[in-house]
Amino acid sequence: MSLFCYFCLNIVSMMILIIFIMIGVAFLTLMERKVLGYIQDRKGPNKNFYLGMFQPFSDAIKLLLKEVFLLGLSNYNIYYISPIIGMMLSMLLWLMLPFYLNLFSFKYGLMFLFCCFSLSSYFSMFGGWASNSNYSMLGSMRSVSQSISYEVSMILVIFLFIIMNEGFSLKLFLIIQENFMYMYIFFPIFFIFLINMLAELNRTPFDLIEGESELVSGFNIEYFGGGFTLIFLSEYMNIMFVSFIIQLMFLGLNFDSIYFLIYFLFFIYFILWIRGVLPRIRYDNLMYLCWKKFLPISLNYLFFVFGSKVLFNMLLS
Repeated sequence: MSLFCYFCLNIVSMMILIIFIMIGVAFLTLMERKVLGYIQDRKGPNKNFYLGMFQPFSDAIKLLLKEVFLLGLSNYNIYYISPIIGMMLSMLLWLMLPFYLNLFSFKYGLMFLFCCFSLSSYFSMFGGWASNSNYSMLGSMRSVSQSISYEVSMILVIFLFIIMNEGFSLKLFLIIQENFMYMYIFFPIFFIFLINMLAELNRTPFDLIEGESELVSGFNIEYFGGGFTLIFLSEYMNIMFVSFIIQLMFLGLNFDSIYFLIYFLFFIYFILWIRGVLPRIRYDNLMYLCWKKFLPISLNYLFFVFGSKVLFNMLLS
């Protein structure tokens, strides 16, 4: 195959992936509004076509057609680049998943996951700082401290799987979990990782950087129109990706299985349901939960798994 054909196939596969993700995000927003509506004993959007099916597209058109004007006190270049960076990071995450027709081979997929998750807090930090607003700055400072705190225990959990798999590729999760699921032997770690992902997504009860009751709208208070749309899209793309990665790491179901789709939708529904039933956690409780609860448990599991692997190798030799 020539280099030009390979390049064209890459472009086509990426475009198809992006189109399907965008459609998925559009209906994920509708699903969230419907779920929250029924939790709050109301219908949700139901006027735009059948059951409100066209509501996401109407919202997108409204946001993208808003007038763009210059904020006098903002650092305009960084202010508009930050949502673009967030959107690009969210799209890059999807390239690492082991699809059947994926043209990219990620031997070090988990390291790529580290990099993208670590960079995700930068766009909210730069966006809040460049807006030159007190509320935006407070939201960005909360974002940095929250991301640093929860990424410590998240990385320890992923190190545990690196030791178990003896590799960095996501394909190893599918191969190793053909006979047994990691969910059975790492049940407490599953809950820790799930809560870590909620904090990484800035979702309820960890939506402290967007606390409407405290910070008006957090780091994105000055964003509108296209900039707000990009932030919104990146957040919901990350929700879909996290549901995908949790299912892959702890259940290891094949992509052609109906159970894969059921669990994938279940994890998405769980993240949306949490928003409707839990209040926002207090900031000192968030830090206490991370540093005094999750970190010791993750470290103990890591030492236990590493020690067990070393002992098993010594017995074999």
